[in-house]
Amino acid sequence: MSTDQLQSAFRSCRNPTVLHERNLPMHISPALRDTLAPPVMQARRWLEGVNFSPEMPLLNLSQAAPVLPPPEELRAAMAEMLHDPATHLYGPVLGLPELRDALALRMSALYDGEVSGAQVAITSGCNQAFCAAVSSLASAGDNIILPVPWYFNHAMWLQMQGIAPLPLPCESNLLPDPDRAAHLITPRTRAIVLVTPNNPTGVEYPPELFCAFRDLAKRNNIALIVDETYRDFHSVSSAPHSLFTDPDWDDVLIHLYSFSKAYRLTGHRVGAIATCEARLRQIEKFLDTVAICPTGLGQRAALWGLSNLDGWLAQERAEILHRRAVLQSVFAQLPGWKLRGSGAYFGYVAHPFASGAEALARSLVTQAAILVLPGTMFGPPSYHDGAQHLRIAFANADSSGLEELTRRLAKLDR
Repeated sequence: MSTDQLQSAFRSCRNPTVLHERNLPMHISPALRDTLAPPVMQARRWLEGVNFSPEMPLLNLSQAAPVLPPPEELRAAMAEMLHDPATHLYGPVLGLPELRDALALRMSALYDGEVSGAQVAITSGCNQAFCAAVSSLASAGDNIILPVPWYFNHAMWLQMQGIAPLPLPCESNLLPDPDRAAHLITPRTRAIVLVTPNNPTGVEYPPELFCAFRDLAKRNNIALIVDETYRDFHSVSSAPHSLFTDPDWDDVLIHLYSFSKAYRLTGHRVGAIATCEARLRQIEKFLDTVAICPTGLGQRAALWGLSNLDGWLAQERAEILHRRAVLQSVFAQLPGWKLRGSGAYFGYVAHPFASGAEALARSLVTQAAILVLPGTMFGPPSYHDGAQHLRIAFANADSSGLEELTRRLAKLDR
């Protein structure tokens, strides 16, 4: 890819709706100004001034986060933790050693590999884990490959740092193609990012695809960042890939994880990053600067969950997989609509309307009391396929809620 092509790709990732914002104070960072606005916050503003009737309450399927609190037994344990003075103090920048060790043991068992506590750091959520990983890899003028549709916060962080997010359009099966990615790599490429189960599509990447991207990254001396925020809701209970079976996995792999979804700890912001010890020493500088340390209560809650909630988490996974099956069933019966991908908390659907996805998503608020995100929010303006898609985040919709969703969609006039 030439310099001109790279600059064009970077410009195409900017959201034109933020380039000419008026009434900004002086001295706003151009990179921050040109970064797209948070999509979930944009969508929430569509609710302003709208009244929903008791007969048709709002179905909020816009954000991939549970609204229920942690299970009762975990809340009771957290209440006890508040009596420990250490819970309220600064802790180690890279996280509690006992939590790092416990997560490393869990990963070693799950992936049939060798992961040590020294290769794991705890972060203030998985978004921060991504930011830390990128900050250790790239600087302004570099680029990182993101499959499209992408997770918008990944693109946003890159844009804020002056790092070009290089869009890799997925194939018709919503899987990225390593051969296609190879043609995007330049001397300034620092990493390829994979998210599985995918946000926004829900698609689960097959094990051989990870190996192909790992080999591509190795050949080009770049990193492979794998974000498995929704790993606990994968349809396969065994290891979703074999990357950790390589004794030298940390030469190329940077792995991201979240406790937020597993134990409903979203507000406590507990994520994790696994990579080589040398990189973690550099990441420690970043983490110390932006947060000093992860929250003590959240880390202790995550550790308690790892030790005590396997059975409860298995039930949560079964419920999410049941909802996925319901989603597949109801959309199979919905004329004109097509469920392109589903998994974890997500369904990615093609709609049958002539209007674009953003206009449709806005109208769904008033016409059907449904809040979902348009596919256009998951890629650069050049991602034209996004106009035909909606993302449904069903973490907070049970089977009856998903059936009600399709009933409302079926009544829409085309």
